[in-house]
Amino acid sequence: MTKIAYLGPEGTFTEEALDKYLKGDKEIEKEPLPTVIDVIKYVDMGRVDEGLVPIENSIEGSVNITQDILTFESEAKIVREITLPIRHSLIGRKGLKKKHIKSIVSHPHATAQCRNYLSTHFPDAEIIAANSTAEAVKKLLETDEGAAAIGTRTAARIYGLDIIAGDIEDNKENKTRFVFVGNYVPPKTGKDKTSLVCFLKKDKPGSLYNILREFAERDINLTRLESRPAKKNLGDYVFMIDVDGHLHDKEIFESIEILRKKVYLIKILGSYPVFSEEF
Repeated sequence: MTKIAYLGPEGTFTEEALDKYLKGDKEIEKEPLPTVIDVIKYVDMGRVDEGLVPIENSIEGSVNITQDILTFESEAKIVREITLPIRHSLIGRKGLKKKHIKSIVSHPHATAQCRNYLSTHFPDAEIIAANSTAEAVKKLLETDEGAAAIGTRTAARIYGLDIIAGDIEDNKENKTRFVFVGNYVPPKTGKDKTSLVCFLKKDKPGSLYNILREFAERDINLTRLESRPAKKNLGDYVFMIDVDGHLHDKEIFESIEILRKKVYLIKILGSYPVFSEEF
């Protein structure tokens, strides 16, 4: 049986994304783990076949811990991606009314994505941080009666709690991109994406231009470009790049081979199918 780890506990948006992909497949065993690091390390150690973690949100931007672990601490590769619309719910114990809510617990990203709703309806409520939306919902079983949480409908169902208000996110276009990581590179499908990281030999004028030129000259489309600290000296950065196409496409292969001579290191984070709603 295939085993897939995901960022837990049960009831996270990551589990909702996994369920969306599985479509009820009973031949796959799900294993919730407490952190992104745990999920990726379990893949590295071969304790699971694949892992699923969030990597980017349309409002909050990149999930830095996922980017950093894949870049600096793991050899796992991105093998698929899936995008999930983020729908936040206000959750409480059975019978809890809005007027009795004194505190609201959730992951900081979730409370930030519901900022307008919270300031309008609960301007005096204490906002408490949790490690995940699912953990926040679970904590309601141990807190006083005036506490509510922002989380998923799945979590409310799992822990037997009420949905006080649904779809409370400020931006209805809010989406999160999740990636499956494994220890292989998927074959070409004709509609693929390649993620890579460029480590510079030395920061100097034109460094980024020299990287981008190799893709531009081959008419390769970049879908994402981001810099992250190189975890060394202050001011040292690596460039994270997503391009349209597969690693084994002639143009992409050639551009990467030429860049290997111009930069200190190129690390391939994955070459994988672009997400389609037909998943």
